[in-house]
Amino acid sequence: MTPEEIKHLRQKAGLSQEDFARELGISFATVNRWENNRAAPSRLARKSLDQFRKRTERLHAS
Repeated sequence: MTPEEIKHLRQKAGLSQEDFARELGISFATVNRWENNRAAPSRLARKSLDQFRKRTERLHAS
């Protein structure tokens, strides 16, 4: 997942970086590094991001 995709996912959910981090169980700094292309999500984090994306898509589809 690219930094732009992560930011879009967060913004589509209407969350701040802090709230997004809380939803994923990670630190705000981690989300900030991902979005600013200073770090990439681990395999486990990518799985969490994908699960979050699927949950939000289901909510928006309802």
